[in-house]
Amino acid sequence: MYHSTYYKKKYIAVSGNIGCGKTTLTQLLSEKFGWFPHYEHVESNPYLKDFYEDKPRWAFNLQVYFLNNRLEQIKKIQKHPTTVIQDRTIYEDAFIFAKSLNSIGHLSSRDYQNYLNLYESMMELITLPDLIIYLKADIEKLMFQIHKRARGFEVKIDKNYIMVLNEHYEKWISSYTGKMVCIDVSDLDFVENQNDFLHILEIIQKEL
Repeated sequence: MYHSTYYKKKYIAVSGNIGCGKTTLTQLLSEKFGWFPHYEHVESNPYLKDFYEDKPRWAFNLQVYFLNNRLEQIKKIQKHPTTVIQDRTIYEDAFIFAKSLNSIGHLSSRDYQNYLNLYESMMELITLPDLIIYLKADIEKLMFQIHKRARGFEVKIDKNYIMVLNEHYEKWISSYTGKMVCIDVSDLDFVENQNDFLHILEIIQKEL
């Protein structure tokens, strides 16, 4: 039986593309191990709805909001007395989402460079997570999950955008220098299938 009290305080993060199950796994692990969760507050983001209506106009505003929000989370995480699990990382903001918006023309190179300068300044205040749990999934699984949860602002997400994000995720994980475990959830249902959840738990426990 695993008890988180056997281990020193840790900073753990769950990463992955839209629809991979990050938030759900963050919740399940926090309940299982007694870790304090920090969620990505998508619904309260004041720019997200506008962004999906007009991406070039609102891309920079959206990404700066996410970046600042993530920094505030990390400051709280670093001060928290017990193990914390975070839903999505600041690295994904910079190297997945902002980079993808730049590559497809929604975020100008000037704005992206300005964004990266801000990101680099923030990184001086940040330590790497003790472990990143990267949930990998194929496009079909991601699109199925996105449509299943039917968030109003996500219904307009097209398959090509998800493919671009996946490509940038693959590049990022190949160059990430911290500790990361990659779990392919394309054929897993860790919510409905207890064996799938136990399989993920076993992988994580070995890493810890």
